[in-house]
Order: sequence, then structure tokens, then C-alpha cells
Amino acid sequence: MLAVRPHGETSAIVEVLTAEQGRHAGLVRGARSRSMRPILQPGNQITVNWRARLSEHLGMFQIEADDLTAGMVMEDRTALAGLNSACAIAVMGLPEREAHPRVHQGFQLLLGAFDNPDIWPALYVRWEAGLLSDLGYGLDMSACAVTGVTEDLTHISPRTGRAVCREEAAPYAPKLLELPPFMAGSGKIEAGDIARGLALTGYFLERRVLWPIDKQLPEARGRLMAELEQVGRL
Repeated sequence: MLAVRPHGETSAIVEVLTAEQGRHAGLVRGARSRSMRPILQPGNQITVNWRARLSEHLGMFQIEADDLTAGMVMEDRTALAGLNSACAIAVMGLPEREAHPRVHQGFQLLLGAFDNPDIWPALYVRWEAGLLSDLGYGLDMSACAVTGVTEDLTHISPRTGRAVCREEAAPYAPKLLELPPFMAGSGKIEAGDIARGLALTGYFLERRVLWPIDKQLPEARGRLMAELEQVGRL
């Protein structure tokens, strides 16, 4: 589940991320009841049955709980910030009712990693990069855009999204975006790599996905970066 928005006195509009229908919204009656509140938390894995008179209608969800992941994540302030940021990015960036099974699969992997602070920040960065790729704005980290070499790729062109090797990047480094080695599939995660990865994916999320629809990166993502910095994992 991605988001819950109150609707009237007792109901809510719930947004979920599904493998086959993508981001999908529906009305849940009684959503604010004591029994439903623990289930309707972002990050929980649920089964939904959607019904509507016409396909273009909002429709209604019938919900059953599968895995209440959110309860465990809430005990870790930093992991909760990561969950909230991923949910917000998915809500803002994914078109409604358009299937993106790889984004869905990556989101599930991320949920399963939130209990391991040594792993999930890098997975989060990779998930954002995967979302960009699935939307048609993938970063090309396969080879240097200038020479074609596949090793020592250190930067990304902000114009093309293609990798540049260290030698070719050197004269233009201030104008390029740094590419942390873990995103290119090599090297361990060093200090500052998560910050560089988030700066990279954030740049393209803003300019390729959000700005064209008059949106900016959500506040939840800024809170994630602040939390990661505070615990020394940025």
C-alpha cells in the first residue's frame, strides 16, 4: 500500500501498487475504524478486490491484510523515512493503472530489506534508478558515452543520462553528475556514495518525471536524506 487519504467522516481513498494494474486507487468504507487503521498503513502488503460500475470510476476496494510490514518499520525512524519516501515517489511518479511489474518487484525487495540498515539505503537508490528506467528515462551505465570503455565509469551526463569514464570526465567534472561505483555494479559502498546516488536519481526524477507534470520531489524524500545524514549513512 502506498497512501491513505481521508474521505468524509469514516472512509478513505487508498492507493496501492500492484504487479498487473500498477498504481491504483479505490475507496475504502470504514477505513478510519479501529480495526482497519493498523491495516491501512503505507508499506503494508494487502490483497484488494476492486469493484466499480464503470472502469473510469474510482471504485471501491475490499481489503484483506497479508503482511503488516509497516508495524515493524515504524520502530526504526530512518527506515520509516525510507518507506515514506518510496511511497511518495511511487504516488507522484507512476501513472495510474499502468503496469510496472519491475517497479513493483523492486518495491517488495526494498520492503524486505528495511530491517538491514547496511543494505536498504543502496537498494533504495537502485529502486529509484529502476523506476526511471521503467518509465523510459533509464541511466545508461553500460559504457562510456565517449570512448565505449566499460571500466572506471565515474560520472553521468546530466543531458543524456549516459556514463562517462574518469579520464574523459576529468575536464568537465563540475558539470557532470557523480556515479557511485555500486550503481555501476562494481565496488563496495564508500562514505558519501548514498548521497551521490540520491543526487543522481533525484536529478533525473525531477527533470524527466516530475517537472513535466508540474511537480517537485516530495518532502518525504528530503526527510529521508536528513535522517540518513543524522545516522551517518548518507
